[in-house]
Parts: sequence; structure tokens; C-alpha cells
Amino acid sequence: MDTFVSRKKRKLSSAVTPTTIEDINALSAPDDESTDFKLAVLSSLHPYLDQQVLLDVLLAHDGSVEAAATSLKPSDSPPRKTSAANGLQSSLSSFVAQKYSSAGPAKQAKLLSKKGKTLHLYDPADIAAHTPCSIIHNFLPTEDANALLEELLKESPTFERITFKLFDNVVQSPHTACFYVESQEEMQIQKTDYIYNGALLTDVRELTPQMRRVSPIVQKAVNSEITKRIKEHYPNGEKLKHQSPYPWKPNAAFVNCYDGGAESVGYHSDQLTYLGPRAIIGSISLGVAREFRVRRIIPQEGDKKEKSKEDSDSQGQIAIHLPHNSLLVMHAEMQEEWKHSIAPAQAIDPHPIAGNKRINITYRNYKANLHPKFTPKCRCDVPAVLRVVQRKKENWGKYFWMCHAGNVPGKDGCTFFEWARFDDDGEPIFRKENNNINRPTSKEA
Repeated sequence: MDTFVSRKKRKLSSAVTPTTIEDINALSAPDDESTDFKLAVLSSLHPYLDQQVLLDVLLAHDGSVEAAATSLKPSDSPPRKTSAANGLQSSLSSFVAQKYSSAGPAKQAKLLSKKGKTLHLYDPADIAAHTPCSIIHNFLPTEDANALLEELLKESPTFERITFKLFDNVVQSPHTACFYVESQEEMQIQKTDYIYNGALLTDVRELTPQMRRVSPIVQKAVNSEITKRIKEHYPNGEKLKHQSPYPWKPNAAFVNCYDGGAESVGYHSDQLTYLGPRAIIGSISLGVAREFRVRRIIPQEGDKKEKSKEDSDSQGQIAIHLPHNSLLVMHAEMQEEWKHSIAPAQAIDPHPIAGNKRINITYRNYKANLHPKFTPKCRCDVPAVLRVVQRKKENWGKYFWMCHAGNVPGKDGCTFFEWARFDDDGEPIFRKENNNINRPTSKEA
């Protein structure tokens, strides 16, 4: 499928405007034509359908224009207004030089987003080159993706909004979520030992049958993408410092439900406390297609205390279209160097099974040697949270432990702070008083 979204585009002759399937056959648009050419053909048959919808249909039919056109019903009605944020981005590969050799990249691809602007990317090759992510479309067989979606749609009405404290205000997450683990034993451990936003979770569930079935498929795909990422995008084809050399194995998952276009999540980095440095996450999208936006973190000079919106927008943002049944891999540079979000949508195209809902499963690898019984506790006697310096160039990229009790509504935290140390493979090096002779290694976990 990668072939059909990365070829140099061919101009559609103005003298020939296809109006039927026979016209398509006459034009002979083979599978190695560019996405732009294929979309032009589909647009001539369905002028009132949004380009984003046509792209989804084209992806669903593995790039076959004939199959995509056959599946669509003719429409003489003008389209309803869609989000201004949505747009068509042709493959950047045809005009951005990628200077890669068999030994690895000659240099990092230049970031093409601009201050205050949103760059929309659809081609997997462009996404891998210009963001800390890779994407696989049509990830699961259709029946498996639909079964997983239907199973989680039945669970989603019981999901909850997480309540936490933000800048001394009590707020709720803008979407609902639930946490899943592998076994009954792990459920109990999560409910009694692990701290999130300064408090224990009350709703932890065992993986559903379909989630358990999909987990090894996700594991295999993510490890393949990690290998490809290291070889093609990292200096000298070597893993990043603090990145684990061991195979990635998901043992937990947060499932998020976005009910309608207004439900979203703002820019953030995922918490590293139990994942460790250079964490990798495999994220499956099901149901309604939404925009996943990323932006690079720009550290500040000197003693500047507050980060303005202008600072955040200094390199713009990149939007990645996440259709139904896609797997997005957030690679080892994501959580430390970038922030990500799900943008609100002014208009969405309902999914035939999910309606207005999007279900998102984020598979994670919880490290046994970062269990709360091994990590530092603050003066509140609460396991500390692991963070990384992102705002200032001074100490940029260094990890630290700090109090997290203050995130609980009605509680104040303490001033606990301790630099965190990890070896080149991301294994924690704790102070002597935190040592435990039974601590497992990531390899054992």
C-alpha cells in the first residue's frame, strides 16, 4: 500500500474527465499511480464528497480506484461544511529530498511545519520522516478490527472521566477512559500500589478477549517499526541513549473514548513514571477518524519562567489523520521531545459501527523495575512521579523525581525533588536507600 501513496504524481488530462467506471478503466490508473491522481479520478466521479472521505475509502480498498469508486454511491448533493483544519496533503516525498544511505540517514529531515501553521500529513513515509511517529493503515483484518470496536463500544458507557487538579483548579478529562491489564493479580496490584495523578485508580479491568487476541499482533508490528526507525532515522543506525535494547512487550493499555467531535485532549506528554525513559507506545484507532497533532518542544533560554503560546507555535504543528483500523507508533523521542493532542473537530463523518465515537487503545510496556515499591517516595509518603526537563535548555533532557500528591483535589503536595539516573539502556540507578536486592531488570520483566 505504501507504493500507491508515494509515487510522483501525474497530471490528469483536462481533455478527459472520467464519469463512469468504464472511463476509469480507459484511463488505466494502475496501483503505482500517485494518491493525487487517484483522488482526482475519484473526485470527478464524486465531486461533492470531501477529499478526506475519498482518501479513507481509497485506503480501505488498498489503493484500487475501481474498487473504491464501486463502493461509493453517486451523490448530487453538496457537502456539509467540514472542519477548516482538515485538508489534503499530497506526498512530500516527491519534492523533499531524503538523503538516506544503507548505513542510515545522512541527516535528519528538515521540519516543514511553520510558525502558527498546521501541516497535514497522510503518507506513512512523510509521517515517519517528519514526526516521531510511524503509521500502519488497515492494520487488522476488517472483521477483527470491527469485532474489537464492537467489544469496546459495549464497555465504553461505563468509562469515567479522570478528575485531577491543574493549577489549583479541579478539572475533568475532556474524554472518558479506562485502564486494562493482563490478569486478575495485576488488577489488584494496580488498585493498591500504583499512583496516577497523585491517587489510586479504582476502575482497573482485565484485557477483553479481543484486546488479548490483538496484543501479540500489536507487539510484532511495533517491534518491527522500532527496528525500522532505528535503522532509517537514528544517527548511525543506533538506538537512542536510554532507549531499551530489549523487545517491546505490551502488558497494559489505556482505552480512551471520544464521543463526538467536541471531545478532545490538549497538548501533553505521557507520564513516564512506570514506562521509563524513551517510552514507546502502540496506539490503535477505531471508529470515527480524528486528527492527531504533534509539535516539537522548544526549550527556553535563561530564566524565562512562563512559556507563551508564541513559544509553543514557533515551529507550528503537524496533523496526522487517524482513520479507522490504523496503528500509530509513538517512538522513543516522542515523550521527551514532542507533545501530542487530539484536536476538537468542527464536523466529523459518522462511522457505520461507532457512529460519532472514536475508540483509541494505547498499548504500553510497564517496567517491573519501576514498580512503586522500588521508586523514591516524597515527604508525603507517596511514590514520586518521573518527569523530564523540557522547558529550559539548561538540564534539557534530564530526568527527575518529584511529589505528585498535589495533583489530588483537596491535597497539597510537598517540595520533594531528586534527580533520576538511568543507564544507557534505560535501567534505573537508584540511591542506596532505595535499593532492593530483589529488584528485577527490564530484561527479566
